[in-house]
Parts: sequence; structure tokens; C-alpha cells
Amino acid sequence: MSDEEEDPLDTTGPAIEVKGLRSQFGSHVVHDDLDITVERGEVLGVVGGSGTGKSVLLNSIIGLRRPDAGTVKVFGEDIQHASRRRWSEIERSWGVLFQQGALFSNLTVRQNVSAPMYEHTNLSRKVIEELADLKIALVGLRAGAGDLKPAELSGGMRKRAGLARALALDPELLFLDEPTAGLDPIGAAAFDTLIKDLSDSLNLTVFMITHDLDTLYAITNRVAVLADKKVVAIDSVQALERSTHPWIQEYFLGPRGRAAADAVKKAETAA
Repeated sequence: MSDEEEDPLDTTGPAIEVKGLRSQFGSHVVHDDLDITVERGEVLGVVGGSGTGKSVLLNSIIGLRRPDAGTVKVFGEDIQHASRRRWSEIERSWGVLFQQGALFSNLTVRQNVSAPMYEHTNLSRKVIEELADLKIALVGLRAGAGDLKPAELSGGMRKRAGLARALALDPELLFLDEPTAGLDPIGAAAFDTLIKDLSDSLNLTVFMITHDLDTLYAITNRVAVLADKKVVAIDSVQALERSTHPWIQEYFLGPRGRAAADAVKKAETAA
């Protein structure tokens, strides 16, 4: 099939389908026969102990790492066999916020947010800069933040600037890698609220790697647990609390898990 004859991306099925994924570095196997499906419109948290390959899974989905076996589909398209034109279309359908924001240090916030639009659109400079300012405002950055360099921003502001850039192309799918890492509790809670509000208002599908239990309780629809080289469970936090898997029990029913659950109950009672 030629590029001109390619069908549109699937608009009805799951946002992400990973089947039989194997990730291996030399003799070290990180994932073996891993399956995961992310439904359209959900906020999915991904958790797991150190070395379970959370970032490897993310990189496999967004094409930064080629799986050693298995398939990865985004909006119904097998990314390993996509044509160049189709790959560009898939890439435009998602945005990624990496852990440190991954902003270009020599560019202003406005220039960072504009970069994907210069790469993927033919819009004029004036329109791109206006759209960039809209994205900057959308994530709650103050007026004038667009003229600042990343080094002039606080940690929370850098996260928001990175999020604005991830949203530059109006994606349907948002990948977040430890979005609240390095933020104080107030800043983390504010960022959680921002993600939830954006997800609801923009109808985003969110794939989020996090270790933050407060985030999992506050904004996720489901949580996928990586252990034993695969996804051992994927369900709501409330359902995972009843799991008999040793790591899941320790994670959700330990002191930090109980504290996060209690905080949610108090907030619901206050509301």
C-alpha cells in the first residue's frame, strides 16, 4: 500500500497495545512476553520496583528502542512496520514529558514549545509563537515565562514548560515519565491537578510512569504493575489493594500506601 492510500489512524480501538514484548540487554532479560493495553481516554499509571524496565517499556512504545520480540501498536498501527509518512503521523499524535523536562537550555520557553510546531507544521512564525503562548498559559505558567531560559525556572516551572511542549501539537496521547519527581508535596499535588484537568478537558489518554502513591490515588483510572518481567496486574488502585502479589501488597498496603489512601479519604470527606 502506498503512503497516499494509507487509511487514517484507528479512532475507536485502544490507544496502545503491546503484545509479547521481550526486552533484552545481552544475557539480561528485562521483559519477557509482556502484554499491556491502554484504553483510549484513560489515565494509566505504571509502577514497578527498580530494574523492572518502566523506562524501557516507555522507550519501546515511543520508538526509541526496538523490541527484541513482540509487537507495539499505537492507535492500531504497528510502529515497527510503519512507513515514514505514517510514522510522522503517529509521532504527531503523542507528546512526551521526560523526567527532567528535556528542554533545550539555550532556547527560551517559547522557543522550546515552538520547536515541535516548526518541525511538524507549515504554520507561519507569528502563528506558531501565538500558539506557543497559548500552550504556556494552558499549563499555568505566568505571563512572561515564555521569555525565560530553563535555567531561570524553578523545578515546577520547568515541568510545566516541558508539559507545554509535549502539548504543542495537540496530541491525543500523553506520556509522562515521573512527572512529580523532585517536586515538593504542594507542587506535586498542583501538578497532579493540572494533569487531571488537562486530561479531562482535552480528552487525553495518559501513560504515566510514577512512584508517587499520591498521584496514583489522585488521578489514575488504572495502574499497571511491572514485576517478574511482565505486567503482573492492571486494575484500579482499590482493586490492587486486594491483590495477593507480595510486591503489590508491600507497595500499596505499606505505610506510604496507607497514608496516600487516607489522604484521599479525607479529601473525599471534606468535599
